[in-house]
Amino acid sequence: QVQLVESGGGLVQAGGSLRLSCAASGRTFSSWYMGWFRQAPGKEREFVAAIRWNARNTYYQDSVKGRFTISRDNAKDTVYLQMNSLRAEDTAVYYCAAGRAPQRVEFYDYWGQGTQVTVSS
Repeated sequence: QVQLVESGGGLVQAGGSLRLSCAASGRTFSSWYMGWFRQAPGKEREFVAAIRWNARNTYYQDSVKGRFTISRDNAKDTVYLQMNSLRAEDTAVYYCAAGRAPQRVEFYDYWGQGTQVTVSS
């Protein structure tokens, strides 16, 4: 049974930082993309960042480039999202996912339960 478990969300002031973690288990994701998505109230789920387990390729939404960094630890089967210079508009539930292409929701087959990130202005 595939499981993706996020952690690290919380409340932070604008300009602050958080690091999200996603622990994966249940299958081998060696050639897959691991992505972070977010969904704010009343909005559609949107792509934030992605990385391949077995390559250096990374992908980012334009609004987070230079502020967010995605990384992975293959030995721990864990993907991270370091979020710096947070803004109020980054407030959302953040989801970890595993999929076959980097940026589109419909290409992701496995999802975590989500973790809330709230940025106060």
